[in-house]
Amino acid sequence: MASTLTKDPSASAGEKTFLGHPRGLANLFMTEMWERYSYYGMRALLVLYLAANVADGGLGMKDATAVAIYSVYNAMVYLLALPGGWLGDRVWGARKATAIAGVIIMTGHFLLAIPVDGLFFVGLGFIAVGSGLLKSNISTMVGQLYTDKNDPRRDGGFTIFYMGINLGAFVAPLTIGWVGQKVDWHLGFAMAGVGMGIGLLFYFLGFRHLAEESSKVPAPLTAEERSSLIRKALIWLGVAAAGYAIVGLAGVFSEDWVLWPLTIIGLLLPPWYLLKIKRDKDLSPLERSRMSGFIWFFVAATAFWTIYDQGGSVLSLFGKNDTQDALFGFEFPTTWFQSLNPLFVMALAPVFAMLWVALFKRNREPSTISKFAIALLVIGGSFGVMTVAQMLASDGTKVSPMWLVSVYFLMTVGELCLSPVGLSLTTKLAPEKYASQMMGVWFLAITTGSSIVSLLQLVGAPTTHPVWFAGLGVVAALGGVAIFTSRAKVKALMSGVN
Repeated sequence: MASTLTKDPSASAGEKTFLGHPRGLANLFMTEMWERYSYYGMRALLVLYLAANVADGGLGMKDATAVAIYSVYNAMVYLLALPGGWLGDRVWGARKATAIAGVIIMTGHFLLAIPVDGLFFVGLGFIAVGSGLLKSNISTMVGQLYTDKNDPRRDGGFTIFYMGINLGAFVAPLTIGWVGQKVDWHLGFAMAGVGMGIGLLFYFLGFRHLAEESSKVPAPLTAEERSSLIRKALIWLGVAAAGYAIVGLAGVFSEDWVLWPLTIIGLLLPPWYLLKIKRDKDLSPLERSRMSGFIWFFVAATAFWTIYDQGGSVLSLFGKNDTQDALFGFEFPTTWFQSLNPLFVMALAPVFAMLWVALFKRNREPSTISKFAIALLVIGGSFGVMTVAQMLASDGTKVSPMWLVSVYFLMTVGELCLSPVGLSLTTKLAPEKYASQMMGVWFLAITTGSSIVSLLQLVGAPTTHPVWFAGLGVVAALGGVAIFTSRAKVKALMSGVN
């Protein structure tokens, strides 16, 4: 670390910086890297552990149930980012909220490490709650390190921070995935807990380097609001506890009693929240028009994430059941496929950044709408490739790993066309009243997409049939064509935002 600490002319006398950025960025970088290490390491094991035979130490669930649980878990992580951000803004402040989140996440991973089925699902709940809380607050603290909103180092600081995400996501399946799949599932989950613990250590050691603003509550609840919130929370908690107590005493409880309600919430809450914002009477006609434009992009993103986030579930099971686990004589655990996406992101992100700049200078850079269309066509094409791979594997033949490598590559290309652009677009289209909430609203597209996959699994759609991949691929591609052919209408709704 010493070699990365330098003196910066803009810093106070004697103040050390991290690669020319505020010193606190180093601690937030390490915290995020290790948190993502724990998150993606556990996620690489999740669907495989759920579907593995009991004799192999797994839970022996049907593939469809395993995919539904994975999808609901993923949906809840992003859904809970909204209340997570609210807690940071109104109750704890970003610094305290992130600390609490890290402890909750670490506790969840260690609960997964205990070989008791009931504790496993409690642990998943802890990780989902903690991840939602952390996701919405740690990025806020990165921005708070730069007291001047126009600080030219600001974008570079976020770039460094997001590199931590991909480094953690890349290394996690190679280590946690290997230990969990080849040695012991629960030891792998414990490694994830240790990873979060290391992240917390870096975080607490760096408290003195964080912006003072991060310890403040921007808009604290009044005593009346706090009492009302507690009362409503207890009422809803009591209703849920009573309902599940009745189901349990009746002896009919199964995972469906959890999966169905959470899936429905994930499907209904995002569109309800979008419409709530759009119909807010405080919004100007211009803001309402831009929200209408945003809805087009939200629907397109939902179609994209519906396919993309199957990379850790449906494709993971395809890798285990239908793909050779050796290449050029080298054998590897199938969890290693999960390292392909972050590897491709790190390799291709600079290329795409330079590409957009080069095209812009020639006045040929695709518009935001065109980039979304390209992303949908590419992600649809990835499932076109999967359709062929599934057909080749239908007679029991295990296909080459290069099929999945190609699919993950295409998914990453689509991601780089949609995700960074979508984040930027959201900040531009956000109504002033909802400026701090709209980033959480953007992530709700992931919640909706994962909930769609869960719903399809709960009603019995087969993920091991070529029709699954062909159908979703065609829907995504048609979505890309639809948004491209409607670009004039969408551009008009955006009212001057490019």
